Amino acid sequence: MKSNRLMTFAGVVLLLLVLSGAAILQARNNINLGLDLRGGVYVLYQAVETGDAGGGDTIDRAITVIRNRIDSFGVAEPVIQREGDDRIRVELAGIEDQKEARKVIGTTAMLSFIGPDNEVILTGGDLKDAYATFDNRNRPAVSLEFSPEGTTAFAEATQKYIGQIIAIKLDENVISAPVVQSVITEGRAIIEGSMSIEDARNLALMLRSGALPVDLIELETRSVGPTLGQDSLTRSVRAGIAGFILVLLFMMAYYRFFGIIASVALVTYISLVFALLTAMNATLTLPGIAGLILSIGMAVDANVIIFERIKEELKVGRTMRTSIEAGFNNAFSAILDGNVTTLIAAAVLFRYGTGPIRGFAVTLSVGILVSMFSAIILTRYLLRQAVRAELLRAPEQTGVRGQTI
Repeated sequence: MKSNRLMTFAGVVLLLLVLSGAAILQARNNINLGLDLRGGVYVLYQAVETGDAGGGDTIDRAITVIRNRIDSFGVAEPVIQREGDDRIRVELAGIEDQKEARKVIGTTAMLSFIGPDNEVILTGGDLKDAYATFDNRNRPAVSLEFSPEGTTAFAEATQKYIGQIIAIKLDENVISAPVVQSVITEGRAIIEGSMSIEDARNLALMLRSGALPVDLIELETRSVGPTLGQDSLTRSVRAGIAGFILVLLFMMAYYRFFGIIASVALVTYISLVFALLTAMNATLTLPGIAGLILSIGMAVDANVIIFERIKEELKVGRTMRTSIEAGFNNAFSAILDGNVTTLIAAAVLFRYGTGPIRGFAVTLSVGILVSMFSAIILTRYLLRQAVRAELLRAPEQTGVRGQTI
């Protein structure tokens, strides 16, 4: 019976280590690296409206156009975020032709309605508004409103091309290709078809982006070479591994068998964090690594609190099994309080921060949640299995083989 329990415990530990190794290798090959780790270009733009049209979603329109353009470069996980009221920050990691990327991003969007003979019928300046709506059969659609000049031009075009396609292009990309069903003379049209309400909103946003041209003034540009990014990644990985090994050695030296259990739980914790970040398609940056390291410290701290509580129970003469249960119960409130307050701080950073600050908040939050699982559930399970396998005994039980804390 004892040998069976020992084999079960050894099998669980081995399985956790193997799965952890596989998860870390998978994350290494698939996790997205940010600009500071992979190299690329950072550009900060200021959006300046042109023309008489305006609207509260001007920056959102510009971001939509930029994102559509960046997709043509095949950039994985570009960072395109609003900063303040009129600025847009763009981070493109891993691109090769940085000059071309900046040139394409910085030009003003061009919306055009093209006839089947490639004749330009209307431009973005002729479109007054576009918004998501529903057609007479309650299906999602997009409603268009034209300026007086656009109304006249569109009426002539719909009469000329009835039954044919009028393509709508944003820059060189066709974003819609509706078929003219009737002559439209009132300056209002509706694009119908198989689309969801979200598709209709996105199409309307792209149309409005062309209807309201925005000049992007380049305020700041920084290039991070692949060599510098790789050097940052290499140093960060080495420092993280060295620090993690030192922590494991300290835990094993000070808490002996308990420290070995904690080390297994911490290795599993690291693999779970990386697996979750990869599954979330998150982008790992230097601030994100800092958040991860901080969460490792909190995971170690949780184990230390638990082990000290167990030692206190052992000193008053309780059995190992009872001390473990009491130790976890007594440590739970302290661990919960510390982690919840840190999660609140991370939520504030994510809500009001931008860019790298948000990356720090995301990795810190994921790390904290996983550390609670690792310390409270996984470590407790492993200690229970160790007690069942008679690998742990209370100090007062002398003459019996087994490890003590």
